[in-house]
Amino acid sequence: MEDLMTTSFETVTSADGTPIAFERAGEGAPVILVGGAFNDRTTVAGLASTLAPNFAVVAYDRRGRGDSGAGAVYSVEREVEDLATLIDHVGGTAAVFGHSSGAVLGLEAAARGVAMTSLAVYEPPFVVDDSRPRPATDLFDRVRALVAAGDRDGAAELFLVEGTATPAEVVKGMRDDPFWAWFTGLAHTLPYDLALCGPGNVFPADKLAKVAVPTLVMDGGESDAWMRAAARAVADAVPGARYVSVEGQDHGVLQQPDVLRGLLTEFLR
Repeated sequence: MEDLMTTSFETVTSADGTPIAFERAGEGAPVILVGGAFNDRTTVAGLASTLAPNFAVVAYDRRGRGDSGAGAVYSVEREVEDLATLIDHVGGTAAVFGHSSGAVLGLEAAARGVAMTSLAVYEPPFVVDDSRPRPATDLFDRVRALVAAGDRDGAAELFLVEGTATPAEVVKGMRDDPFWAWFTGLAHTLPYDLALCGPGNVFPADKLAKVAVPTLVMDGGESDAWMRAAARAVADAVPGARYVSVEGQDHGVLQQPDVLRGLLTEFLR
């Protein structure tokens, strides 16, 4: 996406009137990239440029992020409508790739019958075993309260420690890094990611059984045990899904998008 000549910036209006911003690159069958927590369209831009030689790739700002509007009231249904609107805009059906909570959104949309040709997901963050503590059911309320009080640092820290099981001492180190400003800049959208994953990140077996599109479920060979367990469980629950572990990668795979090129190009075709 570095080549601005081949990238077009557009907005589309979602069902509730919220503008959703996206960039489109490449030509061919459409593929929509859905980022997770602390992500906007720039964090999937590397993957977009990796796939653009073979597809018309759409990288979008989920609502509340980047150049997209927030809407009056957040709900998972609104985010599903945003994705459905984008798919409709690019031709009525599309392949979808989702990372982390973006993977949950992709699965949610597929289970609700949104028109996809195929779905590839990387590490949807459900908690399926005891290799980490399950997030408290009130985490959404506590993070939202910190955001409402203007404590973006606290909201980001709470989400990372309790939502993603990042050790507190690691988060303390992150707060000293200049990049922390990126996390606080998107902290107001963390309740969206928590709402998508549901209270306690409980595994939605019944919902996943309704996914009726070809599905590829990926994890990283170096990722935390709980994330890998979740990926395998999702692959088992989605009818006919394929499971692949990407060697040498972890949850930060979007920073190494070339490792996904062959796998995604073959599958999304």
